[in-house]
Amino acid sequence: MSYNTFTLEAKLPVKFIYRKNYVIASCPILDVHTQGKDKEEALNNLRDALSLFFISCIERGTLDEVLRESGFKPGHRKSRSKKEVETVTVPIPMIKSKDSITPCPA
Repeated sequence: MSYNTFTLEAKLPVKFIYRKNYVIASCPILDVHTQGKDKEEALNNLRDALSLFFISCIERGTLDEVLRESGFKPGHRKSRSKKEVETVTVPIPMIKSKDSITPCPA
């Protein structure tokens, strides 16, 4: 069977909360949170959690609903924010078989 692959990317705001022995990384706009022993590990864990979140939404057919409920809408230009916000870029791997497009197992 022949497959084509591509990766979508989402650039989302991220916030960090520093605790004594760990760091919490959050994407408040999608209500996804995780932690790690330091900022780098917390950010990598958040990237993984968000990727799995998107894959789960795609598999259940709820991505459009989830994004609309979170305040997203179709747009053609980059938003211009006056305030710099720390972001995380999340890869969303996709694979297309002859018959359909499905999330690629992470």
